[in-house]
Amino acid sequence: MTDSQTGTIAFIEGQMAQGDRKRVETHISIVLLSGERVFKLKKAVKLPYADFSTPELRLAACENEVMLNRRTAPDLYLGTRRITRSEDGGLEFDGPGALVDAVVEMHRFDEAELFDRLAERHALDTALMEETAIAIAGFHEKAQVLHSGGGAANIQGVLDINRAGFATSHGFAADEVARLDAALRKALARHAALLDARERAGRLKLCHGDLHLRNIYRTADGPRLFDCIEFNDQIASIDVLYDLAYLLMDLWHRGLPDLANATVNRYLDRSADDGGFRLLPLMMAIRAEVRAHVIATQAEHADRGATALMASAREYFKLANDLLTDTKPRLIAIGGLSGSGKSTLAMALAPTFGTPPGARLLESDRLRKALFRAGPCERLPLEAYRPEVSELVYGELADRARTILEGGGVAVVDAVFDRAEDRTAMEAMAADLGVSFTGFWLKAPADVLKARILARGQGDSDATPDVLDRQLCRDPGPVNWTRLNAASSLQELTAQVTERMEAV
Repeated sequence: MTDSQTGTIAFIEGQMAQGDRKRVETHISIVLLSGERVFKLKKAVKLPYADFSTPELRLAACENEVMLNRRTAPDLYLGTRRITRSEDGGLEFDGPGALVDAVVEMHRFDEAELFDRLAERHALDTALMEETAIAIAGFHEKAQVLHSGGGAANIQGVLDINRAGFATSHGFAADEVARLDAALRKALARHAALLDARERAGRLKLCHGDLHLRNIYRTADGPRLFDCIEFNDQIASIDVLYDLAYLLMDLWHRGLPDLANATVNRYLDRSADDGGFRLLPLMMAIRAEVRAHVIATQAEHADRGATALMASAREYFKLANDLLTDTKPRLIAIGGLSGSGKSTLAMALAPTFGTPPGARLLESDRLRKALFRAGPCERLPLEAYRPEVSELVYGELADRARTILEGGGVAVVDAVFDRAEDRTAMEAMAADLGVSFTGFWLKAPADVLKARILARGQGDSDATPDVLDRQLCRDPGPVNWTRLNAASSLQELTAQVTERMEAV
């Protein structure tokens, strides 16, 4: 930090409220917090990926940071403040004198609401992560499309940076780094055509770029994404699923596979990007590799805590390797009348099958509402349940499941399946693709089903006792799927399913 910036910091602190002042420093920024305000200053550094060496460059970087972050957190980023020389030789905000420096001015929020802090307090839940997934999908829909090179070349560039990054520390042996690099490049070669096709289709965009739990916070109006990569557009110009993969990897690394799985499924429900599902293990592995070499470099130069940092780097390195383990594709179908607990069981099972982030969970209730552009708690009109609409829903479930299976993933399909032709269609698709199929049928007495329907609030399912009565009057025909007692506990049901799946 230059002497000039030392004076700039002193000036800013003099303008801030007294009391709970706090300073946070990174390798490229200094963040000053006090009262309800935050001022973020760029360090006067010139690095291979960021040049803040002059006041003009720092001003431009601040303006770019505000512009990009207002895409997702417009109420957080107040604007850019110029720091200028006053007539008496001192400093002032936005004066007519010469530019000395610049800062981003922000509202201050409660750091306890950061998602990483919520995770540490076990306060992250499925509902919040599903809301976050929908917000991310909405952000990606509007993000600027870029065509600055092929999709595979974009990922290869990350691998090249990672390989060079490991050379800046001595925490990993050269041969183990080489093995991981080779495995990642082999996986990239396998997916190169798909990545290039996605770039041509507009899936490579100017994204957030640093989308982990610490860069999301909770507000009364929902989650907010902030602190995106603003200093280098090339780093943030990535496939939208590589953007999402950082969050998924972070959740998985923290031992929250259920939340990672719920996040990816809600994202795909909104984005309909099932064709890219097969890329996620590779993309999550690359994100873990990034963390491994970055933390290893930090350990190399740490005055204290180097041992703990290196242990963390090794955890990420191991995760990167583990994420590249292949599993066989398989199709799991869960059927039963309304109130039988299909969705609860399916959601519990999805994180446990396939490679991280688990299985793709396809639910008829969610898909039906998506077709009618309805929210999860919005009740659909009766015409949404006409036979021809149901045929469309089951057809879409099959098409999406096929996409997942063809990519080598695991699909869990949750629907009533009270028509023999719908059950047969699932079995036939699996047979056509040569993948394992297992069907489960949840059954319970009518009074148990009705009590469950009455007890639950409005959500994805619009089922009422009247809907259940109509289902009970229909003959589903012979059901040759494995029967489960829906009145059993979720723990008992998941154990039975797991035992059955292991036997297949």
